[in-house]
Amino acid sequence: MLDTVQHHAQPQAGVPPNHLAEEFVETLRLAVPMMLTQLGQIAMITTDLAMIGRLGEDAVAAAALAHTVYFVSFTFGLGLTSAVAPLAAQAFGAGDVRLIRRSLRVGLWAALLISLPMMASPLYGEQILLALGQMPQSAALAQHYLNGLAWGIAPALGFIALRGMMSAVNRPQAPLWITVVAIPVNAALVYALIHGLFGLPELGLFGAGLATTLVNLGTFIAALAIAAWRKPFADYHPLARLWRIDWPLMRQLVAVGAPISFSLLLEYGLFSSAALLMGLISTAAIAAHQIALQVTAVLFMVPLGIGMAATVRVGHAFGRNDMVGLRRAGLVAAVLGIAFVSALTVAIILGRYEIGRLFFGRSEASAATVELTATLLLVGASFFIADGLQTIMGGALRGINDTRMTLVFAAIGYWCVAFPVAWVLAFHAGLGAVGVWIGFSIGSFVYAALLILRFRMLARKLAG
Repeated sequence: MLDTVQHHAQPQAGVPPNHLAEEFVETLRLAVPMMLTQLGQIAMITTDLAMIGRLGEDAVAAAALAHTVYFVSFTFGLGLTSAVAPLAAQAFGAGDVRLIRRSLRVGLWAALLISLPMMASPLYGEQILLALGQMPQSAALAQHYLNGLAWGIAPALGFIALRGMMSAVNRPQAPLWITVVAIPVNAALVYALIHGLFGLPELGLFGAGLATTLVNLGTFIAALAIAAWRKPFADYHPLARLWRIDWPLMRQLVAVGAPISFSLLLEYGLFSSAALLMGLISTAAIAAHQIALQVTAVLFMVPLGIGMAATVRVGHAFGRNDMVGLRRAGLVAAVLGIAFVSALTVAIILGRYEIGRLFFGRSEASAATVELTATLLLVGASFFIADGLQTIMGGALRGINDTRMTLVFAAIGYWCVAFPVAWVLAFHAGLGAVGVWIGFSIGSFVYAALLILRFRMLARKLAG
């Protein structure tokens, strides 16, 4: 990966320096629509679960199992298509219109090609869940849901590729508006297909999955149409020679994207293990952990949006060989992330008891769970800051195609530090659920520190 870094290390004469204030404005202009788009995706998932909840607890449990199988499979493609953003951003910075087009094209081909084998996992989800020891009834219900979900993998990944290209050319608003329109459409379609309204068949869990697939297809087609016919995207002729697979650039996409996928899987595996650890502690620990994690997941969309903006801004500077601008883009993203995340963290700390009561009520019976949830949110405040910072710096490193070391650092932070420390604190130091979250916070800080040092080292090397 450093071969690519060194190739771009020569300074380009005549590039006017960007002022710090301008960098803040440009980063925010990219980050805010990206944050809102991610929150829109969360809103659709939450809507799906709310609709499925009307079918009963068994249906909700089956949907949770189905999402576990689906996400592990989907993540392999997510990393690859996410790599479109840095490649296209670098091309935009260099003024290479052809490379912008090629980056999108290989992203769309990657979405199609990877989705075909990826569909095997959801379509055989029942057998996978049975092999993992799940109850036959839950596994069968999960399979109904997966039968509808599986077909939406390719369009969902295609939308991510298109969104990456649009963000790379400083136009992240189009994916946001598509997502905003998709939220009510998704809610209506999920409800109609579950219950058989408006002359549609009553399909239950399969209908919920099918509705998600249809919405994924709709968002992909909308983004594709905008890319093809609306300026400024049409000026890049993004669909020209779409039938050709650019194998050299495909290899570069895989080299950048595959480590992203595996890093996400390491993180997902850590949080899956956290649920298992909580199960060894108590039922209250599982419930409190789930609520604290859900709150963190929603707020995580803020640093995630800033991290995606950092990828684009660093990629732009990298593409035009502006190494001063590259360092500035990384610094501004980190400062913005710390400011936003710190403000949100203060809000969580102040409202931690109300958050617990919102989910568990105010009765005496739930008081202990509310107290534990509040404690986890308090401990999780440090985790949220570290996790947000690692997301932003990981995004900055993607902007210079440096993802392999990010994978190594994820393995160190999550599995060499976070999990062992969480285990020791929870079961040998007697801290229980709180010990698990302390371990995760320590591991996330280690991961974030390694990424910061890595970015500073590469930025210094590029400038020198």
